[in-house]
Amino acid sequence: MVSSKNSKEFSLIVAVSIVLAFTISLLTSMNRYLISLLTIFLVILVNVLAKKVSAFFLESEIEIGLWEIKRFGFRAHHQFKKPIPAGVIMPILITVLSYGYLNWFACLTFDVKKKVYRAARRWGLYTFSEITEYHTGLIATWGIAANLVFAIIGYLVGFEEFAKLNIYFAFFNLIPLSDLDGNKIFFGGTILWSLLTAITLIALGYIFLIV
Repeated sequence: MVSSKNSKEFSLIVAVSIVLAFTISLLTSMNRYLISLLTIFLVILVNVLAKKVSAFFLESEIEIGLWEIKRFGFRAHHQFKKPIPAGVIMPILITVLSYGYLNWFACLTFDVKKKVYRAARRWGLYTFSEITEYHTGLIATWGIAANLVFAIIGYLVGFEEFAKLNIYFAFFNLIPLSDLDGNKIFFGGTILWSLLTAITLIALGYIFLIV
């Protein structure tokens, strides 16, 4: 039975896919739009599932949400009355400002929740899985790594559009901004972030030169 949380996350992924497919295809044709929709949906699904699996092995769980900007300053009280849905606005804004030459792919974020499990039933004791910035960064890393691996698979089987979108998705989600995955990886470990970024840039350069 599908939980309401999973149903909400799935609906969010579909909604973001619809927006991104629009910015990618610019509705030049319905066929192009549908292919873009299916492809970007698979790209996001790969990322999300990889993060959920890694969170499971870290005795935690993640909840996927839309990227929102809640603050406009460095102080805690500098907050908007209502969060700005940057995950929807940014892709459309970048596409419009660049006349369709540039697409923005970072739209989703995630929150990590610790699981509680019984450590010693006979003593009635409980212990909590401790999640640090490193663990959060590690979860985000697996999402990016999965996209890079599937980019290779997509290229090898001749699904070049899938390969390209995986790399683009990885690149934009590595940007250390706000609550995006790149920020989580950067503060979780700058060496890890640097390595992933270098690999992604190499893949990006290869895509531009070869594909």
